[in-house]
Amino acid sequence: MFAFRPSVRAASARLPFPRTFTTVGSSPCRPLLRSSTASGRIQAQRLSTLITNAQLWKTATTDTRLLRRCYSMEVAQEESSTPALTVEDMMPIENIRNIAIIAHVDHGKTSLVDKLLSQAGEALASTRVMDSNTIEKERGITILSKVTSVVYTTTDDKIFKINIVDTPGHADFGGEVERILSMVDGVALIVDASEGPMTQTKFVLNKALSSGLRPLVVLNKVDRPTSRVDEVDGMLLDLFGSLGATDEQMDYPLVYASAKEGWATRGMDEPRENMRPLLDLIVNHVPVPKVDRSDSFKMLVTQIDSNPYLGKCFLGKITGGTIKIGDKMQALNPEGKQTESGRVTKIFVRRGLEMIPVNEAGAGDIVTIAGVANATVNSTLCDLSVLEPLPSNPIDPPTIAMKFSVNDSPYAGEEGKNLTSNMIRDRLTREAETNVALQVVESDNKEAFEVRGRGELQLGVLIETMRREGFELSVSPPRVVYKDEKGERLEPIEEVTIDVANQYTGTVIEKLSKRKAEMKSFDENGDKTRIIFECPTRGLLGYSAEFKNDTSGDGTLNHTFLGYSPFKGLLDRSRKGSLVAMGSVGSATSYALNLIEPRGKLFIRPGDKVYAGMVIGESSRAGDLEVNPTRAKQVTNVRTVAKDENIILRPPVEMSLESMISYIAPDEVLEITRSSLRIRKRELDANKRRQNQRTGRE
Repeated sequence: MFAFRPSVRAASARLPFPRTFTTVGSSPCRPLLRSSTASGRIQAQRLSTLITNAQLWKTATTDTRLLRRCYSMEVAQEESSTPALTVEDMMPIENIRNIAIIAHVDHGKTSLVDKLLSQAGEALASTRVMDSNTIEKERGITILSKVTSVVYTTTDDKIFKINIVDTPGHADFGGEVERILSMVDGVALIVDASEGPMTQTKFVLNKALSSGLRPLVVLNKVDRPTSRVDEVDGMLLDLFGSLGATDEQMDYPLVYASAKEGWATRGMDEPRENMRPLLDLIVNHVPVPKVDRSDSFKMLVTQIDSNPYLGKCFLGKITGGTIKIGDKMQALNPEGKQTESGRVTKIFVRRGLEMIPVNEAGAGDIVTIAGVANATVNSTLCDLSVLEPLPSNPIDPPTIAMKFSVNDSPYAGEEGKNLTSNMIRDRLTREAETNVALQVVESDNKEAFEVRGRGELQLGVLIETMRREGFELSVSPPRVVYKDEKGERLEPIEEVTIDVANQYTGTVIEKLSKRKAEMKSFDENGDKTRIIFECPTRGLLGYSAEFKNDTSGDGTLNHTFLGYSPFKGLLDRSRKGSLVAMGSVGSATSYALNLIEPRGKLFIRPGDKVYAGMVIGESSRAGDLEVNPTRAKQVTNVRTVAKDENIILRPPVEMSLESMISYIAPDEVLEITRSSLRIRKRELDANKRRQNQRTGRE
């Protein structure tokens, strides 16, 4: 039987040098190197000895060097007396289940994983524990796919290890879902019992069905008064049929759940106690991994993590053989060419929220391996005798692109530390290695880089991550990535699903029709209406902010990539002109802004740094207007009885990073620094801008 790490550390002793001596379990400075198979009696005897020795060391001397030597000797003796994990001690293949949690955004995937971890006995310090990234916590969305595992004991005392992959629900991060499907043997499709299937539900389900996986369906939030259990079940059945599901896939089991309350049932009238019905269904429905541990070692890399001590660590499911520390292995690229060879230095398996080092792992399990440095996502890590790489799932192509270049504004270098094009190139290259949905193309002058992705949100998250790392850069407005076939220009099309109050439907239809969208369905449900469009990707650029204004924030817009179609013609899009700063570098004054305010909407406050060519607001008319925001009131020696007028300015328009990306005009760029976001003209000199306009260069 596979012996897992004890969940409670028995005791620890603090030594005079800065290191925690943990007698049972692990610590950040001395992790558990193998699973313990000693009996409780032997562990208790060893624990008593270690505590006694630690107390003797602590009271007998204060020599740090002697204490370190005693510590090292005792650790070596303890680890040498612990049996190593062997193939016979591993979890049997028939007791392993690998499953991915897929759903539309905000349908409850991460909350459901929290409850599954709690049901398996994991102590959680907070909610949404799988969203460990800082940006994920701030925005409340899942950006990266993450793997965890639970050890579940059934009612008949059978022990199973369930590897769970939590995936993003937003369409911009669909590449995370596509690449992990090769790592699992089943999927749990989570659907909101009120909203029903949405755009991303269709996308992820289509990918799962195409991979030959048999989904199980979880109707979440059935305890809400607005839930439509029977209606949503019928909608799901229609969706499975429209996506070409096989008879076996159409016969999906159904679970009713409330992830927030922590219960799941197979019937609406059954007791609502815990998550055991869902875990039992996973054990019985998800097939056993189809692998052979007697074969040569093979593993497809699906994710890359970085460790400050080990370097690159590669996550994937072992599809053949076994691997142990010290074994030789090689990395094959998707074409079958060897890119590197080396020895395995570390192997980790996951248990709850922790990564546990082991000596050996076998086929069927999801592990993290360190030992090579040049492998990438979709590379095959394998034994030296293997010559053919493992097949990888195809990834949908990117649909929009933005240019990243060096920040050359007057304030360049004041806030960031990573300023040069070489630093930007290296960072983007590292991102492209781990994120298969991104593509990076270097320009001819080597100073700018075109980054292609799935949407404004995905590129916005990348930009936000880079600025927090100390990068300064300029980014261009997003543009659509076209495709040519037989001399015909094709453009990407998105399926757009809008849920909005009935009184706003006319405005939404009118605005999207101008953006070349075609309405496919119109369904009223009480005071809400669901409208489905097929719209060119370029028609959605910048529409999110406009949609929020048109619906007073009472509406949801979701879209997902549908395919390519012939170019639909130019869009009727017009944005008002910009208020462009002129004059010298300095700070905006309230006196000047009070004079500028009647000309349009302001983006800045008094005291903000400005420079010539910077966009400080939106003009109330078409065409750009040059203004001087640094102008100060002239001081004279003329005295007057009247007091100066009290200046009261309207609050400036505040935009998020994604809003700015979608707002900027073709002749503008967005300046990104650690603490500032500034819209500016691509050409700062006003005379050169006018000259370029006359010659048609912009």
